[in-house]
Amino acid sequence: MKDAGPATNVPGGALSSSDGGGEISPAWLAALGQRVAAWRGVELTVAPLGGGITNRNFRVVAGGQAFVLRIGGNATGKLGIDREVEHAASLLASAVGIGPEVIAFLRPEGYLVTRFVEGLPVAPELVRTPAVLARIAAALRRFHQGTPIPGSFSAFQVVERYAGLAQELAAPLPTVFAPFLEQARRMEAALYPLGKDEAVAVPCHNDLLNANFLRDAVQLWILDWEYAGMGDRYFDLGNLSANHQFSEREDHALLAAYFDLSAPDPARFARLRLMRGMSLFREAMWGVAQQGLSNIDFDFAGYSERHFRLLGKWLARSSYTRWLAETCGPE
Repeated sequence: MKDAGPATNVPGGALSSSDGGGEISPAWLAALGQRVAAWRGVELTVAPLGGGITNRNFRVVAGGQAFVLRIGGNATGKLGIDREVEHAASLLASAVGIGPEVIAFLRPEGYLVTRFVEGLPVAPELVRTPAVLARIAAALRRFHQGTPIPGSFSAFQVVERYAGLAQELAAPLPTVFAPFLEQARRMEAALYPLGKDEAVAVPCHNDLLNANFLRDAVQLWILDWEYAGMGDRYFDLGNLSANHQFSEREDHALLAAYFDLSAPDPARFARLRLMRGMSLFREAMWGVAQQGLSNIDFDFAGYSERHFRLLGKWLARSSYTRWLAETCGPE
């Protein structure tokens, strides 16, 4: 999601990764290279990778091979990001064939080094095509069926955590937060009528923005696992839908590809649609929290307002009440 925030420093000030403009100095990189087996004893060159608004990513070439160095942004732990969980999720994604190879994980800083993969962006209109949608559904299913990873994720808990963080940081909560939170609790009760522990938790990505997909002739890659955790697979499906503005027809196609359905399933469709709403709410509250947390030049207020508008339109749909009734709890 949300990469390319300011580069951080090694604890204790032994090394500096940034001169204030987010560039890595040769001396800092050389010292870091001694901690990565694939970088030792070879010439290193580095260039920033653009895009994103939370972390800083660099392309490092070592001995003719290309890697990505990922440095966490400012205070990202407050956003619920755990670099140990990101590392575990990245390892699982690589193991099931949908993520780049993990080369190194540097503690205590939490720097992640992965293989650089050559690929093309997957334009939103391409994501909606049956062939690509089927590839994405298959990739997500492989990850969801993988071995458990540390950490948990619930969008319902996240929006409340972000509200608390915003208040702690003196960032204003919008007036629409309270009524939207009331609706979120209605959705949570419909999805989990016997309580939060009723859902079957699986490894999830939880941040399926369009920028997190790459493709080549044979491979679909999913990047950026920093919000991963054990959670509800329907949030991944709804998050993908919300971030690509799927139509109802495209949501049915996604479910058919993921579950190998031969006919529409109203209960599964209702679950996906409710999680689509929670995805919008999570994004809106992420923007609210970042207004008090981040020090980078980005319109977090505008980002938040846009997602609140989308959520308001989504809640106003006449189908919303029907989805609450049809979800019939977790699988």
